Amino acid sequence: MQTIPLINLLYSLIPLLFVWYFYTKWTENRTEILYATIRMIIQLLAVGYVLIYIFKEKDLFLGIGILTFMMLVSSWISLRNTQDKSFRNFSLIAFSISFTGILHLVLIINFILDLDNFYEPRYVIPIAGMILANSMNVLSIAIERYEKEFKRTDDFISSRNIAFKSALIPQINSLLAVGLVSLPGMMTGQILSGVDPLIAVRYQIMVMATILSGSGISIITYFLLKKN
Repeated sequence: MQTIPLINLLYSLIPLLFVWYFYTKWTENRTEILYATIRMIIQLLAVGYVLIYIFKEKDLFLGIGILTFMMLVSSWISLRNTQDKSFRNFSLIAFSISFTGILHLVLIINFILDLDNFYEPRYVIPIAGMILANSMNVLSIAIERYEKEFKRTDDFISSRNIAFKSALIPQINSLLAVGLVSLPGMMTGQILSGVDPLIAVRYQIMVMATILSGSGISIITYFLLKKN
C-alpha cells in the first residue's frame, strides 16, 4: 500500500482553508473548524501510537478500559447538542450507546467473523469505534430533533417518530447509494491495501448493515427508556 509522507498531508488541508474562510464569514466563528482540525490531527497521531501498543499487548483488561472510555466519551459528545443535559439524560444516552455497541460487537466477533479469541484488539477496537461513532451521531440528531418537535407539539409519540425517521435518513441514503455513488471507507481502504474486492464487499456489507441497525437500536433504546 502506498505510504503517504507526512508533508504531503498538508495538501489535504488546502481545501479546508477555503471552507474555514466561508465558515468564518457566514457563522462569525473563527475557531471551531481550526480547533476541530487541530484536535483531529493530534488525536489520530496519538491513537496511532497507542494502537501499536494495544495490538501488541492484547491485554483484556486494558481493552475493557478502552471500550468503556469510548462509550463514555461518545455519550458525552451526544449530550453536547441537546437541551436536556441532566445526569438522567446522560445515563439514557450512555446505556443506549453501550447496549447497541456491545450487542453488535458480540454478534460480529463471535458469529460473523467467528474469531478464535473474542478479544482480538485489531478487530475489536476499530469495529467498536465504528459502531459507537455512528450511534453517537444519529442519537445526537434524533434527540435534538425530538426536543424541537416536542417543544412545538408537546406530543411524545409524534415527536419521537419524526426524530427517528430524520436521524436515519443519512444511513438509509448511504445504503441506497453504496456501489452506485460511493465506495465506502472500509471497502476503499481494503482495496487500496490489496484485498480482493469480493472480500472487501463482504466486509462492507457487514459494516453497512451494522451501521443502520446499530444506529436504529440506539435510538429505539433511548426512546423506550425515556418514555418510562
